[in-house]
Amino acid sequence: MLQSVKVTDYMTRQLITFYADTPLFQAIKVFSEHPVSGAPVVDEAGYLVGVMSEVDCLRGILNKTYHKEEVGGTVGEFMTTKVDTVDGNTDIIAVAEQFIQRGRRRIPVVEEGKLIGQVSRKDILRAVHDFICKERH
Repeated sequence: MLQSVKVTDYMTRQLITFYADTPLFQAIKVFSEHPVSGAPVVDEAGYLVGVMSEVDCLRGILNKTYHKEEVGGTVGEFMTTKVDTVDGNTDIIAVAEQFIQRGRRRIPVVEEGKLIGQVSRKDILRAVHDFICKERH
């Protein structure tokens, strides 16, 4: 059964992350150079404190432009702090439901508040594909 497949089996462990004091311009540079549209924001101990997305960067640019300021500021000023998370033992069906209900592209995976990975919609599709192929053989 697909419920037996856990997030830790398919999550991405090597992530691009930011700190709250990362300059906004650096986040913009990362998004323009890498095929990701969002990244977790952690503190020095590895605890998840938010998520920074391309949309958050745009919000920062527009905010600064509206106030006739140079593009600046930090990730912490514009990141999303209300973040949906799952733990590593969550089954992929429950995560798929979250993706559908909340319209997310990715969800950070935490263990006692510390970031241990991230699961995306593609990861769930890969898990389903692997499960079906395994069942057929």
